Amino acid sequence: MSQDTNPHPDTQIRIERVLTAGTIGAGRPGLPAAGVFLENNVWLVGDDARVLVIDAAHDAAAIADAVGDRETLGILLTHGHEDHVNAALDLAQRLDTHLYLHPADLFIWADTHGDALPDFELADGAVFQVGDVELVTRHTPGHTPGSVCFVAPALGTVFSGDTLFQGGPGATRWEYSSFPEIIASIQRELFTLPSDMSVQPGHGAGTTVGNEQPALDAWVARGQ
Repeated sequence: MSQDTNPHPDTQIRIERVLTAGTIGAGRPGLPAAGVFLENNVWLVGDDARVLVIDAAHDAAAIADAVGDRETLGILLTHGHEDHVNAALDLAQRLDTHLYLHPADLFIWADTHGDALPDFELADGAVFQVGDVELVTRHTPGHTPGSVCFVAPALGTVFSGDTLFQGGPGATRWEYSSFPEIIASIQRELFTLPSDMSVQPGHGAGTTVGNEQPALDAWVARGQ
């Protein structure tokens, strides 16, 4: 399913959501034998000619269909978890484009893709442009060591991956995760954004920075 939004009519760039679904973790220790079913948001940012793709979840064919005949300027991965990268290699081939991932998550990526590597490493502050819109990479470790968010000021939107959701931060149940670190990342990189900025996560409904800020103390108290 694809949904278009254009929060700022003064630009031709629009945001499209592609909802994908699949089962991950089948046969892995600590998970059900049949795996876990998840729905993911894949985000397209572009116009009628060019597009950037954020995450590559579950269904390369559905994402490629949503892109259509547009030029894909890159596939930007918010982190290395299976449900965000399991379609990455197939999608990059279908769209004839490059994959970008923060190097701190390569060890997680390898659980899904083995020795195959993304094309380029993401770095904090890296800027990607489509039309007149820039997406700025912000390193937000905590959920994973290499988690990032992509801020598009001209669209009034941050694509938060699994760092921030409606109702709280992302999960930190893995040995490489850190609750204090994800809280610090949210405070430093996301809660310094304008309060009316839209937050579009890797799963579920969107929110705004201002909607989530008042709950910070409660999250901290619950997480201690």
